[in-house]
Amino acid sequence: MRVVVASGKGGTGKTTIATSIATLAATEGARVTYVDCDVEEPNGHLFLRPDIRGSSEVEVPVPVVDDKTCTRCGACSAACQFNALACLRTGVVIFAELCHGCGACSIVCPADAIVETTRPVGKLTWGDADDVGFLSGTMSVGEASAVPVIRALKERVHEDGLYVLDSPPGTACPAVETMREADALVLVTEPTPFGLNDLKLAVDAAREIGLSPGVVINKAGLGDDRINTYCSSEGLPVLAEIPNSPEVARACAAGRVPLNEVPAFKSAVFDLYRAVVAHARSV
Repeated sequence: MRVVVASGKGGTGKTTIATSIATLAATEGARVTYVDCDVEEPNGHLFLRPDIRGSSEVEVPVPVVDDKTCTRCGACSAACQFNALACLRTGVVIFAELCHGCGACSIVCPADAIVETTRPVGKLTWGDADDVGFLSGTMSVGEASAVPVIRALKERVHEDGLYVLDSPPGTACPAVETMREADALVLVTEPTPFGLNDLKLAVDAAREIGLSPGVVINKAGLGDDRINTYCSSEGLPVLAEIPNSPEVARACAAGRVPLNEVPAFKSAVFDLYRAVVAHARSV
């Protein structure tokens, strides 16, 4: 089962919830792997502190043009939706950082002057944090798109066991790519005007790709009940309301999963875990 924990904005406690679900599921006997898909700013390792067992580079295809065969017809640059090629009188200029590796340029080239090579865009690491499997990706500095690294992470997600995917915040391509193919989508929000606004954006994005999310209201008691009112009007199940807690904040600031330090938090996450499983079976 793939459970994606996402949020419309940063700072809602998404990683705290994701690492807590994974840790609690492992103590309940589940075979669980935490997958940090926030490849621009991965921080799940700060909480789980895994022993890293291996790593590999993520590579994407990029075009290489044979200047002797190229006729400078411009078909390749016209076909590229990402402006990764420019056809000049002196030859074709390739901007590799903009290339998405779709292969359209090589397909449309009438002279068969384009072949593909690869270049690294990021790195995967994997290991174990006690009984929790750990998988994380890191995008290389200067890259334009996180999606190839997220796709490489998801290729390592198999059918057996529970996978908790920690999504990038927001509703851009990296978050949507993480959400795709989820068995259950959990949107973490906070009871503030910003939290409500970005929750609405995340719900719209989820529905656009055919997902029915459940909502976790973190830091409950911090604001008002406008999140509950919105969820009720939209038919969104509120899977849990986790009270605002200085003890949880202190544990997170120290890079610790607060499950074993704050009994009320552990109880709330346990109820959330059962609600997530039930939600996954109902959608």
